[in-house]
Amino acid sequence: MTFMNKSSTFNSTELHAKTGRMFLLVLALAVYFVGATEFMLASMLSPLAQAFHTSPAGAAWLISSYACAYAVAAPAFGYLSDRVDRGRLLLLALLFFAIDGAGIVFASSLDIAIGLRIFGGMASAVLIPTAFALISDVVDRERQAEAMGKVLLGMTFGIAVGPALAGVLTDTINWRAPFLFTSLGCLLAFGLGLMTIPRNLPHTKEVAGPHLGWFRNGAVLRPLIAKGAWNGTGVAAFLLSGQVLQQRYGFGAAAVGFTVITFGAGLAIGNMSAGWLRKLCGREEVSLLVVTVLLITAISLFMLISLPLAGALACLACWGAALGAGAPSSTVILAARAGTDKGMVLAFAETFNNLAILVSVPFATARLMLHGSRSAMSVMAIGLGLGLCVTLLDVILSRKMLRNANGSLTVNKP
Repeated sequence: MTFMNKSSTFNSTELHAKTGRMFLLVLALAVYFVGATEFMLASMLSPLAQAFHTSPAGAAWLISSYACAYAVAAPAFGYLSDRVDRGRLLLLALLFFAIDGAGIVFASSLDIAIGLRIFGGMASAVLIPTAFALISDVVDRERQAEAMGKVLLGMTFGIAVGPALAGVLTDTINWRAPFLFTSLGCLLAFGLGLMTIPRNLPHTKEVAGPHLGWFRNGAVLRPLIAKGAWNGTGVAAFLLSGQVLQQRYGFGAAAVGFTVITFGAGLAIGNMSAGWLRKLCGREEVSLLVVTVLLITAISLFMLISLPLAGALACLACWGAALGAGAPSSTVILAARAGTDKGMVLAFAETFNNLAILVSVPFATARLMLHGSRSAMSVMAIGLGLGLCVTLLDVILSRKMLRNANGSLTVNKP
């Protein structure tokens, strides 16, 4: 893998040595703990509800508070990441994330735990967009999707292993054990990052004032809104999938965690197939339309039909594959179209994702507990439908822009 020499601070050999495999490994480890910390709650809602003397719907606010903080803080940190050393910012966020996990271990009430989840959401608002902006800074454009896919495998592993590991630790020790594990893991990633992340990475922008001209650019807004809708709703639905499996099959926390490994396996397949799918479809925009249709189909079948266990597992695998293939492709599109504002745009993408989670989870959880999975699906259908419509619109408009651009080049060619 080759890396771009964008700063006089590094020559190409030094930059390659410092930001090669170990650099991507540290980024993958960082996003692993973000994925594990967020998704492990899929198998822990009932134990957390018992621990804090509330209902599963009340415990779901541990998810929503995290998503709310993430959504609110991401734009500010995205703006900051365009103007400071991204590597140092990433390390600081890892340290804060470790403090958050340790704090929840000692939380004495649901209110305190929710407050700590807000703190953790703010740390995550730095980690994910900054990691992808770092890749966009130093990796050649034609290899960015591959690099992002590799880093996303870290999050995929966290999503796949996190629920299972959390379920086992919860059943064998108590609900505090998973949070302690992620806290110690973040400290490990922090230590490795100190040794491997290059200092003085090239800044995207040096100006002091905020620039929101991209917010009036439909080419940026369309994939931004679409990703927030389909990806955020897809994640929100997954966070409820453990409760659906418990209702249908009577699984405990550990059994749900192991079952959801199927979803993680699908995510990994999607991560690795993003480049292949792009070649097959010709453009990332078209491949996103394909994965959006697959995502809607898989979630609808899972939520609306009481399938045999094998059918439910197949839906979870396809569900994960759609999200896994869509995430790197959409991130590459956003980074390319955003130009020098990529840090802020990628942060806003995370904001939109978490806004969808924030809105969907409480209402869908309440409907799930009262009326079952079909009622919960009525909430999810809004976000998924919006994502499909905007993705289709972007495919049409981006094709016209590409055709016009090619026509202009042909006319002006000497």
